[in-house]
Amino acid sequence: MIDWDDVRYFLAAARGGSLRAAAKRLGVNHATVLRRIAQLEERLGAQMFEKLPSGYRLTAAGEEVLEFANQMEASSHQLETRVLGRDQSVRGLLRVTLPPFLATHLLMPDIADFARLHPDIEMEIVSTGEVVNLTNREADVAIRMVSDRKTLPLNLHGLKGPDLLAGVYMSRERLAAWRAGAPDPIRPIVIGGQALPDWVDEGEVRATGVPFRTPDADAQIDAARQGIGMTRLPCFVGDADHLLAKVPGIDLKSPATIWLLTQGETRKTKRVRLFTEFISHRLAAYAPRLAGRPISRG
Repeated sequence: MIDWDDVRYFLAAARGGSLRAAAKRLGVNHATVLRRIAQLEERLGAQMFEKLPSGYRLTAAGEEVLEFANQMEASSHQLETRVLGRDQSVRGLLRVTLPPFLATHLLMPDIADFARLHPDIEMEIVSTGEVVNLTNREADVAIRMVSDRKTLPLNLHGLKGPDLLAGVYMSRERLAAWRAGAPDPIRPIVIGGQALPDWVDEGEVRATGVPFRTPDADAQIDAARQGIGMTRLPCFVGDADHLLAKVPGIDLKSPATIWLLTQGETRKTKRVRLFTEFISHRLAAYAPRLAGRPISRG
């Protein structure tokens, strides 16, 4: 009998291209991955990989095994989700993935309320800008900002939430200084390797000079607060920050709609149903704020 665990290690190495990448993905050490692959090779009587200076490359036998290993993985996930779908307990783990902006600046108080209402549900929040694979059970619920509905995978069940608008913001003090004639350049602030945004040529205030690049959303906001330049933010973030002001003359954009996504049998579990119903009601209440309508500060 082939050990499914050995196949998992083989798949991780095939996808990562090295033992190091596989070990990191699986949370084990290099030697464990090597041992597991050796066990699989011994059982099958064939070598799975060639070791090259650039990493591990599949042999012809490895390519054949990869095809069947992918099928085994899909069947394993299908079995898990079907069994999980019958689980109507409010005990157990619930993994939710959402972008950092939504976690930090909007929904964490609501998630905390849900956790207090259901203390037997173990919550795991994955706050990331990366797309987490629900089919592979990397999360149970995904809350995503989706620009084009057609990009949603057909195998996911989607619950449509409010539209989310964005604007361009800068420090209130920096805007006042610009109005007073300060000559310092106002730089465009972007995350990572993003291209120069189209809004640099719009509005009354023009961003000039080379971009100021930040590693993440928190640094992006802080750079704007410090007066380095101007940046695009969801309105629910920029409008709520008393240190920031919307740059005049730039129309609000509608970059995304919020979707709650679940997969297959997983969505039938009581934990998932309770959470999606709870959060969808909270999101509906936030619709004006998400759409950039004025917030009373009184």
